Amino acid sequence: MELNAQIKKYRMELKLSQEALAEKVYVTRQTISNWENGKSYPDIHSLLLLSSLFNVSLDQLIKGDIKTMKKEIDEMEIKKLNQYGTIYAIFLAMTIISVVPLLKLLGMAGILPIALLFGCAMYFALKVEKIKKDNNVHTYKEIIAFTEGKMLDEIEQQREMGKRPYQLSALAIGSGLVTLAVCMLLGWILF
Repeated sequence: MELNAQIKKYRMELKLSQEALAEKVYVTRQTISNWENGKSYPDIHSLLLLSSLFNVSLDQLIKGDIKTMKKEIDEMEIKKLNQYGTIYAIFLAMTIISVVPLLKLLGMAGILPIALLFGCAMYFALKVEKIKKDNNVHTYKEIIAFTEGKMLDEIEQQREMGKRPYQLSALAIGSGLVTLAVCMLLGWILF
């Protein structure tokens, strides 16, 4: 049985209206209606209150909906990762493309808009990294599998874990080379 049907069943057993149940779990009547119609799921705090009120275990209350909830959460995480990644790429591209024109046009005052664009890019880069860390996704193969909603098997996971230390070295060297190239380009343009 799905969670929405469970909530409705237990509410009816207690002879509570949606409004009465809403008051007991500190939400609106509309929220109860959304839960019962499967339009949304209760958060963990509400689940605990419902479990206590209905005098059933959490397992009994949500039995059968755990997979659905996990899938929905995973899909939201994938969507956020893709969205933040796209925004990050746009801001980074804007930063790189605008360096020379802004410095030529505004001189040293052009550093401010460049820094602002770079700050926005780094903000979204941190958001992407947080999602990757929360989902234990680090290597390219893991990221691709995650964005496709798949999981790597144990052997593939071990292989990818072995690559992680090398990625840090490659990232450091790559960052250094990009920084050197940007500095040389700016030096050539400005002097």
